[in-house]
Amino acid sequence: MYAAELRAFEGTDLEDVAEFFRTYRSLEGRSATILGWLGFILLGASLVFRTIATGHGPFSNMYEFSVAFAWGILGAYYWFEHKYRQRILALIALPVALALLFYALSIPAGSNIEPLVPALQNNLLLSVHVATAIVAYGSFTIAFATALLYLVQPETGRWGLPKPQVLDEIGYRAIVVGFPFLTLTIVLGALWADVAWGRYWGWDPKETASLVTWFIYGAYLHARVVRGWRGRKAAILLLVGFGATLLTYFGNLFFGGLHSYGGLG
Repeated sequence: MYAAELRAFEGTDLEDVAEFFRTYRSLEGRSATILGWLGFILLGASLVFRTIATGHGPFSNMYEFSVAFAWGILGAYYWFEHKYRQRILALIALPVALALLFYALSIPAGSNIEPLVPALQNNLLLSVHVATAIVAYGSFTIAFATALLYLVQPETGRWGLPKPQVLDEIGYRAIVVGFPFLTLTIVLGALWADVAWGRYWGWDPKETASLVTWFIYGAYLHARVVRGWRGRKAAILLLVGFGATLLTYFGNLFFGGLHSYGGLG
């Protein structure tokens, strides 16, 4: 029996074997994409239903922020996957989204619906503020994924990963999308601060962290466009930027300030 199987294998064209594995990987990739789209749709539906139930957007606590952040990462990933056909980005981006969902589940009573504190009673302005932040943070996560995949391979590339030049380009495009939305997030936050606290800027820890993040990504764009930065230096700067993004996001849990209402309440 084994001899017959061996003769059959020896008579098989290696190109047929390669085609089998390509087909298998394609089917596997499509199945994963379908499951991911299902998660994206379900998360979006949960945000819509919660908005209907609470009467406001997902901005009252870290549970709502985290679910919205995860949804934004999925949306950004699928947009860039559609544009560049690079499913490998999911290797980094989707675990980040999953970690945010696990974090949201870990928040005590995070899913409970509580009355808004006075500072948050500006529904439209805050909803747009959070929406722009979701787009920015989702795009920055994609840039983080490209930078990490870039740095784990040599300049000549590695089998199974996109070419370094492709990753470099996707990372740049992600920042081109995210940076204007971060700018709008900061501007809308300043307008909200004036309504809520009577001043546009007060160097609150979250405000300061967001400004530092803005400078880092602004420096990245300047270095790339004006000074021609490419490759590993640019990828490292993207990692630093995403670290600053996470500090901005979670900083109110550690540093307090006027944004501390968004912690576990």
